[in-house]
Amino acid sequence: MRKSPYHSGELEVQARAGVLEMAARIGNGIHSSIPPVAEDFLRGQRLAVLGTVDRDGRVWASLVTGSPGFIQAMDERTVRIDATPTSGDPLMENLEAGGEAGMIVIDFATRRRMRLNGHAEARPGGGILLRAKQVYSNCPKYIQARVIESQTIEPEIPPTTRRASSLSPKQQSSIMRADTFFIAGFHNEGGADASHRGGNPGFVRVLNDRELLWPDYSGNNMFQTLGNISARTEAGLLFIDFERGSTLQITGKAGVIWDRNRAAEFAGAERLVEFRVDEVIEAAGATRLRWRFVDYSRFNPD
Repeated sequence: MRKSPYHSGELEVQARAGVLEMAARIGNGIHSSIPPVAEDFLRGQRLAVLGTVDRDGRVWASLVTGSPGFIQAMDERTVRIDATPTSGDPLMENLEAGGEAGMIVIDFATRRRMRLNGHAEARPGGGILLRAKQVYSNCPKYIQARVIESQTIEPEIPPTTRRASSLSPKQQSSIMRADTFFIAGFHNEGGADASHRGGNPGFVRVLNDRELLWPDYSGNNMFQTLGNISARTEAGLLFIDFERGSTLQITGKAGVIWDRNRAAEFAGAERLVEFRVDEVIEAAGATRLRWRFVDYSRFNPD
């Protein structure tokens, strides 16, 4: 009998949501190796988000970008990423001694995405090696279509970073306009994970300079993200300014709200997720890529 691909936190959330049997069937799509179709997909992509844990146990979501081919499957279990994040991002420091990492690779133009979770390490001379334990694809729900419009051709300016323990008014305004973000989590059994969240602008509510709230919509019923934060509250968020190439990384603590009355405040919400900010890193010039918005996902609740 095949061992369950889910850890205890995921199984607990699946049980509470009443989807254990469905999740078990879907779990058959989680593999320990990289199929040829995934190798081809990875080779053509220009963006990945990785979730890692720092020395203090805090979780971060980090952006890496590059030209097609900067992500390569070296064999059926190993991926090479020929890129490093912007200065000030904790990703490489988190991987210096080797550690767990979760990666999501996403193509906004086609609304395709795949995830690889496993052990990662910084490569001598730069870049990252990720040895996959779990490989799987997700459905296209809630992905807003965007196309890469240009890569800035001005002389590259060293990115500037700003750290703080709370969100500035400008950062709060940016989050309230966002239609996309990424969330990373970690579980002692399952390792690190990175996933995507999307909705119409305003789906993430800013309660104050330290607290956020957003809806959890109907998804694939695996509940990797909620399983992680239900068992271990530390989580990391990443917001990307697709037009200007800046990023906003937030590490803090998250929790699931199961109260249906509160969830009813958001159209289409099955649950809510609350998040409290511990630290913020804003990076201007985090990527030279620029995206043009095409349209919203038809799955986004109104």
